[in-house]
Amino acid sequence: MALEDVYQRNLNHRTHRAGWLRAAVLGANDGLVSIASLMIGVTAAKAGGVDAQGFLITAGAAGIVAGAMSMAVGEYVSVRSQNDIEESDRLLEIEHLSVDPDAELLELQEIYIKRGLSQELAMEVATAMHARDPLEAHLRDELGQHPHTKARPVQAAIASAAAFTSGGLIPFVGAFAPTTGTAALGIVGFTLVGLLLTGVISAKISGSKIFTPTLRVIIGGCIGMAITAGIGRLLHVSGI
Repeated sequence: MALEDVYQRNLNHRTHRAGWLRAAVLGANDGLVSIASLMIGVTAAKAGGVDAQGFLITAGAAGIVAGAMSMAVGEYVSVRSQNDIEESDRLLEIEHLSVDPDAELLELQEIYIKRGLSQELAMEVATAMHARDPLEAHLRDELGQHPHTKARPVQAAIASAAAFTSGGLIPFVGAFAPTTGTAALGIVGFTLVGLLLTGVISAKISGSKIFTPTLRVIIGGCIGMAITAGIGRLLHVSGI
């Protein structure tokens, strides 16, 4: 197989999407569920009226902004921590190669033996890898670090905040219904559509079957909304 064909086959894999897909799916799902739950809880806790609708819209807008910023900062910090760990491992590997390159060569040989190569062939491959770029070989084959799967803090933060905002705006539309009674139904309806789209899109991007991931997203969102609505109805804080 030609090198161009091998490269094209690698592009068809979806591993390189892991650096941002997790953050995007998390952001969209969190935006849908948290904003819908917040607004449904407020609707269930407060009686109808103009003031109630205004409060509902304000709560939804504030929730979208606060949640988006929280998601962005949280993703950046967590992904950046992952980068710090990878960088520490990289520096440690550089030190090991500098102090005892022969031991590192044997370590790489052992890795290839465990993957099914004979002792002689494993040493031949390890030697070739060390001659080319020993650090790259150890980062890839020993530590599992690949450039295309490297976590990207800024990208993850932007994806998470944008996805949260997009998700949060879907149930937010339901707040503009004429009464809080229809607002609750509108929020639930729009949220179910959003959850459906989130499940389908994430399944498409990841290349998995559509039904199971979509059903998982919808069920999880419904549970979150139901619990929050139940708490709001139980408290029924009419004096807010």
